Amino acid sequence: MQALSHDPVPHPRLGTIETIVVDSRTLSCDGGLGALGHPRVFLRIADHQTFCPYCSRLFVLSPDAPAGTGH
Repeated sequence: MQALSHDPVPHPRLGTIETIVVDSRTLSCDGGLGALGHPRVFLRIADHQTFCPYCSRLFVLSPDAPAGTGH
């Protein structure tokens, strides 16, 4: 019988963050998975980025975004 050559302990990839570049300072996030997502939340980018408190997606304002994007 041959021994297993791989480590049976799972090693998840930590630190992987979904980053989405947007053109507006105001946006919404629902997790993007339809019924498997999360409640829709509305977010505002104050400086140059923000994250969703539910799914931890990172939203980054595009450097090419117009200066007066959002309200």
